[in-house]
Amino acid sequence: MEESKTGCRGSRRRIALEWVAAVAAAMVIAFLVHRYAYAQLEVHNVSMQNTLSSGQRLIEDRWSYRFVQPKRGDIVIINGPESKLRLIKRVVALPGERLDIRDGQVWIDGSLLHEPYAVGRTEPGDGLPVPYTVETGKLVVLGDNRENSMDSRTIGPIAMTSIEGKAVLRIYPIDQFGTLR
Repeated sequence: MEESKTGCRGSRRRIALEWVAAVAAAMVIAFLVHRYAYAQLEVHNVSMQNTLSSGQRLIEDRWSYRFVQPKRGDIVIINGPESKLRLIKRVVALPGERLDIRDGQVWIDGSLLHEPYAVGRTEPGDGLPVPYTVETGKLVVLGDNRENSMDSRTIGPIAMTSIEGKAVLRIYPIDQFGTLR
């Protein structure tokens, strides 16, 4: 009878250690996924209205840009020396492209950029002399709410190294759940 009690205690201890190890491994994996692959973020400003509104929660893909470059139209999260704030903006001009802003609209390489998401007139700013040819390793980003956005027109072009990730999914509010474009 003594042996079975000792064996039972050892078995319980082993099971408890397995559970602790499993929980610790899950926590480490969750941390790594959140840090390097996908993260949740909350929108705190109005510069992307009507596409995004303050209080909405998004999923950020921090992984893809390790393999592919941002594309025009991507909604990116910027976390770099260009701004003290972490920003969310839309990519409008890529390296080598010539951007111009005239008549309240954006022109890329001489062609009017179709922007159904943009609200308000797009006016030039002090941070980006137009016309402007985007340098290698840089992007030009603008908020969708053009009359109320701190973007490349104010802070200049954004280094690719300042792009933290891409907003890919709206998860809150539930009735607006879905992919972003």
